[in-house]
Amino acid sequence: MQWTELIVFSALFLLVTVMGFLAARWQKGDTLEHLDEWGLGGRKFGSWITWFLVGGDLYTAYTFVAVPALMFGAGATGFFALPYTVILYPLVFLPLVRMWSVSRVHGYVTPADFVKGRYGSHWLALIIAITGIVATMPYIALQLVGLEAVLRSMGLNGSGILGHLPLFIAFVILALYTYQSGLRAPALIAFVKDILIYLVILVAIVYLPAKFGGWGEIFNDAQAKFDATPSKTDGILLSGSNQLQYATLALGSALALFLYPHSLTGILASRGRNVIKRNMVALPAYSLLLGLLALLGFVAISAGTKPLVNQATGRPDTNTIVPELFGANFPSWFAGIAFAAIGIGALVPAAIMSIAAANLWTRNIYKEYVKKNATPAEEAKQAKLASLVVKFGAVAFIVFVDPQFSIDLQLIGGVMILQTLPAVAIALYTRWFHVYALVAGWFAGMGYGMWLLYTIGNPAIGKAHFAGSALPLGNISIFGWHPFGASTTQIYVGIIALLVNLVVAVAVTLIAKKAKWFNGTDQTDPSDYHVDEDNPRVKPIAAH
Repeated sequence: MQWTELIVFSALFLLVTVMGFLAARWQKGDTLEHLDEWGLGGRKFGSWITWFLVGGDLYTAYTFVAVPALMFGAGATGFFALPYTVILYPLVFLPLVRMWSVSRVHGYVTPADFVKGRYGSHWLALIIAITGIVATMPYIALQLVGLEAVLRSMGLNGSGILGHLPLFIAFVILALYTYQSGLRAPALIAFVKDILIYLVILVAIVYLPAKFGGWGEIFNDAQAKFDATPSKTDGILLSGSNQLQYATLALGSALALFLYPHSLTGILASRGRNVIKRNMVALPAYSLLLGLLALLGFVAISAGTKPLVNQATGRPDTNTIVPELFGANFPSWFAGIAFAAIGIGALVPAAIMSIAAANLWTRNIYKEYVKKNATPAEEAKQAKLASLVVKFGAVAFIVFVDPQFSIDLQLIGGVMILQTLPAVAIALYTRWFHVYALVAGWFAGMGYGMWLLYTIGNPAIGKAHFAGSALPLGNISIFGWHPFGASTTQIYVGIIALLVNLVVAVAVTLIAKKAKWFNGTDQTDPSDYHVDEDNPRVKPIAAH
């Protein structure tokens, strides 16, 4: 047991717990018994709050342990996270501003709300809602993977269910203050989380390289390690076979990130278009942080850091690389701060994700199919209960299922959420696609994507299926035809599935237009996409 680290970690955890409960009174509205207030913080967060909230939502605890771990194990491939977060913000700048405007006018809380308003189809909205919930669940579980990696490094991990007791206690506390304060809790805690993360990474990126002979020595040690492995795809530079994978994974991840419901939740909680514009300009500062953080994977190689062994599988758990690096090379008190930064970094996105999933359940399933005349207070209560179910479902997932499986599921989640792009993002600009075509495209992309993921195995870890998201082009077949021959160049499955989705959607739309099928009703207005916070058409929250 690392007592000094544990005491510092506990003190900072207690601080954010108190902040989480006090957040119910921060920027308080008339009542929290309204989904706009509980689930979107009253839709009145300014530039600074939104910056910390969205940053804390997108750059999660798992990001801070997984990216360096991938660099540690595979080398340059793990650096895809940097270009993906660089190209992300120019791609989503205008669509997010449009989404805020129309959602503000119509009181939309979720992307499925927008889809229903745009096409007048509750079935298409249901598909989008279920996709969002299913894709978010393993994402929440991954935050627990990051938090548990820290707990294990402090010695707080035994065998069996009782070994997960610290994790369970942490999420009970999280569940309680999220239930009480809603989105205000992670928004307030995000200030502490991001300040700690910046502090730890800036110290680490200066102190650790100096300790191990400088960056030149660190890169030499990393290259020597990869040269000694039989793999043809690892190394400090990309190989010919994984350059396409790198590019498509970065592009696919950028397209997918703001399709996740929790990402849009932070955007819809902001008070205006100008807030979003400023944040799209400022948020790339996190990319600089992420790039520095990723290099810690190479630092761990130079330091000779060894990951802890997963007791359930008997295999090394590379997610513990960064906590083990910090624990072995920082003074105990500062290691405690570093562990708290990662641990709190799990709580913020987990809270936002559970709230986003709860909003989808409440608005697009419960109110649509269970109780159509639910009052705002009943909606808020239903969302609170749903957020509890989502959180403890994620905990149960980690306790009873191999955590590695949650990582694999998250890869599946990324492919899944990409299939909502035509109905959510493209629909912001055009209704050319027929509603039936969007449904058909979703089924085609989802089915083909899942099939391709099923065919990906990894004998090294004993998995025959769902062992990754990179597929050799030679494995792609269309009714037995292999358009790329026996090529070993790899590509991200999500991009292939999205292309299939779009091709099917275009084909069905052409058929539907020729046959003059009814295309639903559009409840939005083109001018909705141009409102701002000073526009009189932007109704107050109470009128939504």
